[in-house]
Amino acid sequence: MTSRIKTPDGVWVIWTCAGRDETSRVRDLSLEGLFIETPYPRPIGAEALIDFLVSDGQIRAKAVVRHVEASCGLGLEFTAINDNDRQRIINLLNRPHSSSQ
Repeated sequence: MTSRIKTPDGVWVIWTCAGRDETSRVRDLSLEGLFIETPYPRPIGAEALIDFLVSDGQIRAKAVVRHVEASCGLGLEFTAINDNDRQRIINLLNRPHSSSQ
C-alpha cells in the first residue's frame, strides 16, 4: 500500500503551504503521501495542510514538502491524518482507475 498509484484527472486538493492557498491536481497518491501539480515551488521541509476534493467524503491531512520538481509540482509526505480520513484514502487507492485519455 505504500507504492504510489497514478490518480484519475478528477482528484484535486485545496492546500495551504508557506502562506499561500492553492488548488492542484493530484498526479499520484499513496498512504504515505502524494504528488501535486503546481508551478509554484515551496521549500523542502515546508508544512502543508491538505483538503481533498473527492466524493468519497472529507479527507484532510497535514504534510511536509519532501521533493520539488521545478515548474511541475511537489512531493508531499503525510505527517498527520486521522483514522477515518486514512480509510478514505485507502478507499480512493482501491477505486478502479482508468488511464487518462
